[in-house]
Amino acid sequence: MEIFFYFLLFLSFFLLFNFFFSKKTKINLPPSPPSLPIIGHLHLLKKPLYKSLARITDKYGPILYLWFGSRPVLVVSSPSAVEDCLTKNNDMVFANRPRLLIGKLMGNDYTTMAWAPYGQNWRNLRRISAMEVLSANRVHSYSAIRFDEIKSMIKRLSNQGSEYLTVEMKSLFFELTLNIMMRMIAGKKYYGEQVEDLEEAMKFQEIVKETFLLSGNSNIGDFFPLLNVIGVGGFKKRVMILVEKKDRAMQKLIEERRSLNRSSSFNLEEKKDTVIDDLLSLQKTEPDYYTDEMIQGFIWVMIAAGTDTSAGTMEWAMSLLVNNPHVIKKAQAEIDVHVEKGRLLDESDINKLPYLHCIIKETLRMYPAGPLLVPHESSEDCVVGGFNVPRGTMLLANIWWIQNDPKLWDEPTKFKPERFEALEGTRDGFKFMPFGSGRRGCPGEGLAMAVVPLALGALIQCFDWERIGEEMVDMSEGLGLTLPKAQPLVAKCRTRLGNQY
Repeated sequence: MEIFFYFLLFLSFFLLFNFFFSKKTKINLPPSPPSLPIIGHLHLLKKPLYKSLARITDKYGPILYLWFGSRPVLVVSSPSAVEDCLTKNNDMVFANRPRLLIGKLMGNDYTTMAWAPYGQNWRNLRRISAMEVLSANRVHSYSAIRFDEIKSMIKRLSNQGSEYLTVEMKSLFFELTLNIMMRMIAGKKYYGEQVEDLEEAMKFQEIVKETFLLSGNSNIGDFFPLLNVIGVGGFKKRVMILVEKKDRAMQKLIEERRSLNRSSSFNLEEKKDTVIDDLLSLQKTEPDYYTDEMIQGFIWVMIAAGTDTSAGTMEWAMSLLVNNPHVIKKAQAEIDVHVEKGRLLDESDINKLPYLHCIIKETLRMYPAGPLLVPHESSEDCVVGGFNVPRGTMLLANIWWIQNDPKLWDEPTKFKPERFEALEGTRDGFKFMPFGSGRRGCPGEGLAMAVVPLALGALIQCFDWERIGEEMVDMSEGLGLTLPKAQPLVAKCRTRLGNQY
């Protein structure tokens, strides 16, 4: 009993000391809700995280300082605060990534472009991505691939009669984006005519799906490091199994291109048609840097980011469209004016279709592919919105809330593409930034905005669309890093008269 009394006394002195010490040292931190010992603010969080953080923001303000277990977290949910973090004053400070377990395992020990810390390796990966692989000229050079795959998709859906065809859109869009990315990266396709390996395609789809699911789930060991050591929850084991599958699939692609390059029958004019060919060419000049592991990581980031995000955006867009048939009619009228009947629209037509762009922007506003940008971390003490932020603080930018905040947007829960015809839809004050910003902004924005408008435009041009039954399409969000739909979209389409290709 006496020992218990002394223990309580010691604990009381410790808590009092910690309270007063923290008051003196943590001067002018951002607002913070009451926390609990050890777990911090984790008890306040529910899924989905971006909505849970929005509720806390609504009560305590757009700049929050939270504790996720032992990890300090800065949550910013206003245009000015995001601008302060990512461009204006602290771009370099927040250019790092937190060392999360998913980044260590899936990011080849924090060496891939998505997870590498700010430094020479990341700058080189970004240069390769932005200037060589995803530059405007290189993206344009792949336009024939995009058009060919979208035309193939349209042919698969087309029918000659007046009956409606039922289509599961999630799979359709993933197959489209995977074919486009794989033809760019490895010179092969998985779906449609002349399918090369359907079993391999299904494996890719499962790997991508599991990657974004695990990346979007919280690993408790990231907030209580001791739990990573003892392996509580099985998270590490699941990721390691996934990494093994991913590395095996990537190495197979590399070996296929390497073997083809060595073949005497390989057409020299096609030798640098793919991303892997480019990287293998660089490997010959700098083998110590462009290792097979580095190439694996680089092409995996491209495949994962270039498939799931664009496919998800198109599925959300079509869900919104079938729930709002008047928007489809308006978009069809615009296309019919600018694209002559009997010709499938191509990329030269896209800039003549402003309402189509409004539809896509409104979709990205309501359902951004990254509702919370991939986390950043401060490399030194800094000031955000007048508040002090310590070094080593993880940054979460709640893009979903900024783009759905009723203080910033008129009727934000309503699908109104017309809002982007006015100044409200501009990037004024960082109100709209679905691709992020600053040094870590998405390098694939140009490619995404080449694929999505062309694919959606073709589907709108060629088909009339209806819901299955009388009920509105379920717009519930699922779990994962990229804001998937809880229920895949199933819709009906019928070929429009005079639009058969």
